[in-house]
Amino acid sequence: MKLRQNLRHWAAKRALTTPVLGGVVNDKLVDLHTRIFLEKAPERRREERRDHLDEFFDATMDTYVAALRAGYPEAEAREITHLQANFDFFEHGWAAMMEIPAAELDDHYRRYESFFRDHGITIDDPLGVFRPASGIVDAPATPEALDDGPFENAVAGFADDVYVEDGDGELRQGSGAEPDDVDVSRAPGVASDATDDASAD
Repeated sequence: MKLRQNLRHWAAKRALTTPVLGGVVNDKLVDLHTRIFLEKAPERRREERRDHLDEFFDATMDTYVAALRAGYPEAEAREITHLQANFDFFEHGWAAMMEIPAAELDDHYRRYESFFRDHGITIDDPLGVFRPASGIVDAPATPEALDDGPFENAVAGFADDVYVEDGDGELRQGSGAEPDDVDVSRAPGVASDATDDASAD
């Protein structure tokens, strides 16, 4: 999968694993992800998906931290959560919100199969053990969209590894090295001037 990685992503990583601060950043990242993905959805479908996405993305923040603790580099831990989202979008038939083509889902799953199996994650159960005990709000499925498309936000050809576009626009294979001078105040939600460029990708 193709992701971006800049200082805001590194700041968010550090903040999410910091007591107290992590909760603030978690909530902001959930809001960001919901907003960004709803903007990809057909306008008439956005509000009916909002609560589901809020609760789904909140659960994937726990996945992200678990993947980091399991030793995955930042971009790979984040990619795992994006794959969870794409599994969920596929299961709901939300074609316009998918970042990768449906035909590449299995290839991506196999890359992280060990982590996914350890945590009960499958394409048809995207949250696995990270699903809250109370469940999450569902939203109407549109299975016909998988046949009719469009998959206008899906980027093909990056199923063999994580690909990272850095702050300078350079694309490379694999997660970047974490800078030494990461300022957690640059994480979304920490400072009032922390803008939204730590986006969903």
